[in-house]
Amino acid sequence: MFSKEEASKLRKDFWVSYGKSFPRKWLTYNTKIKDFSFKFYADNKTARVMLDIEPTSEARRELLYEQVAALKTVLEESYLPEIIFDKNHYVDNGKCISRVFVTLDAKFSIYNKNTWGLAYDFFNQHMHQFECWFYEFEDFIKQADLS
Repeated sequence: MFSKEEASKLRKDFWVSYGKSFPRKWLTYNTKIKDFSFKFYADNKTARVMLDIEPTSEARRELLYEQVAALKTVLEESYLPEIIFDKNHYVDNGKCISRVFVTLDAKFSIYNKNTWGLAYDFFNQHMHQFECWFYEFEDFIKQADLS
């Protein structure tokens, strides 16, 4: 087990190391769609690449999610076969968002430096695929954005 300080340092080191090892500007929050962002996630058990749809308006969240869900087949068949769609995902603070994500299918822990390379490769491959999909269908997705 690690102290809070040690765990915090390892988490910080993980992300700093990733940024230095793979210095690329990812799309993440720059989708030009409010509350529609791509994210990297890692904890003591898993690593994920995610698309979070989190407007405060339930109607807007549903419209954006349905627009993305309309592209599910092409996303699965041409980009990310293992993609998971979660229309009503509850985050730690209890807020309901929509999430589309891919999870690393390997033993991983942010606290085990020996597994960091797996996560980094996973992040690069899967975020790249997510971005390619988004750029191809960006105009279609934006049709649902009412804000």
